[in-house]
Amino acid sequence: MPQYMITYLGGNPPSTPEEGKLHFAKYKAWLASLGSAAVSPANPLKQIHTVNSDGSVTSGGTTSMSGFTLIQVESMEEALAHAKACPFLDIGGSLEVSELVQMKM
Repeated sequence: MPQYMITYLGGNPPSTPEEGKLHFAKYKAWLASLGSAAVSPANPLKQIHTVNSDGSVTSGGTTSMSGFTLIQVESMEEALAHAKACPFLDIGGSLEVSELVQMKM
């Protein structure tokens, strides 16, 4: 069964602690709704560094990616349906859904 990565892009942080708690509760409920489809449910990113082609390292990233979730479902349509229900969209974020390619070595 294929795996899909839901990538979190952008989004506006909650403006109050109460708003943050409400959003986090919605997010936890969404993660729970994924059930056994969730391969790696919550992977926020921090301390991002970029390794440039000349080998130099700079602090920060070149994209607005803030995290990802891995799911395993039957089709892209099913993966998109899960993404459309994600409360990250409620805070102005967008989601990219990508099928992972299993490389044979």
